[in-house]
Amino acid sequence: MRVLKYMLGALVILSALALWKREELMRLHAVVTLFDEGRIVQNFSRMDRLFETAPIPVSGEVTRLPEGPPLDLPADWQDWLDRRAVTAVLILRDGRVVHEAYHRGTGADDQRISWSIAKSYLSGLFGVMVAKGHVDNLDAPVTDHVPALKGTAYDGVTIRNVLQMSSGVTFDEDYLDFWSDINKMGRILALGGSMDGFAADLQDRDRPAGEVWDYVSIDTHVLGMVLRSATGQSLPDLLGEHILGPLGTTGNPSYITDGYGVAFALGGLNLTLRDYARMGEMFRQDGRFRGRQIVPAAWVAESTTPSARTAPGQLQYGYQWWMPADARDGEFLARGIYGQYVYIDKQSGTVVAVTGADLTFRESGAFDDSLQMFRVIAAMNEEAP
Repeated sequence: MRVLKYMLGALVILSALALWKREELMRLHAVVTLFDEGRIVQNFSRMDRLFETAPIPVSGEVTRLPEGPPLDLPADWQDWLDRRAVTAVLILRDGRVVHEAYHRGTGADDQRISWSIAKSYLSGLFGVMVAKGHVDNLDAPVTDHVPALKGTAYDGVTIRNVLQMSSGVTFDEDYLDFWSDINKMGRILALGGSMDGFAADLQDRDRPAGEVWDYVSIDTHVLGMVLRSATGQSLPDLLGEHILGPLGTTGNPSYITDGYGVAFALGGLNLTLRDYARMGEMFRQDGRFRGRQIVPAAWVAESTTPSARTAPGQLQYGYQWWMPADARDGEFLARGIYGQYVYIDKQSGTVVAVTGADLTFRESGAFDDSLQMFRVIAAMNEEAP
């Protein structure tokens, strides 16, 4: 009887804990099952129901993307859509929509998760804040703006190092390893922990800052910390006022946040496909959109030019933007895990915005498969009358 009482008491305590931590447990479950094959497409359109989010305030008129003559798609188009589990794609030719389609049950109003496309948005915002004088020296240590990082792995790392993903900070980016740093960070986010605290807890560097490029997503969070400190504003407010509002963003854009309301700067934007295309078109036009200079042209050029010390023959990197290893002038892209892309080719006037749920995105050849398709489309644009 006594044992039964203990068991009943333990059950009551566990039930109470479950109720008390219900929201945190639900978010943890969301993280664990986020990429399940049967859930991934729907999950990527409903991140606001799975995580803490903050609305991004936007004001002004929504800008329409004008229509152009429909594009004759490549013969293997459907095969590519299937291989890459594409959920939506929009193609612009000289600013006009020549193809827009939604697949796998998604729709035009879906707020799709950006993943690391968010890094390129933050790069554009950073350029605006540099032009406004909030950040006046890219070669200053990040600790000049964020004293909380003194004594951490980021002590002595410059803002430029972080923009180029060359901080040297030890960070395991393996999405398929449950115990990797990137997945530990995801669990902290889901359980309401502090992203700032996570960054400040990093103590080790693999190599001196600036020596070698190494993709470290937490670097982007540090950029966000710099901007928040330099301006005294939150990232949702800054991005809404200086980037999304001027672009005429649609719907209800939002950022995933940690438990302290701090934006998940490195991958937490939720926007429509047309919004991603607008950003690409703005960068294609050297920071201008609908006659308004949004991001300084000099920053667009600098941020999308290879400058990080990447390995020869590999993908190149600027300030939170990618360039193919053999990129021609004006060819660059934003990209995120599971098949998110904004591809820009200035010479052909091409922008391709893609959202996906590609569970094989890490396999050899997956990126090249998409890049080749984007280049085929760009070539078709060049050949068009």
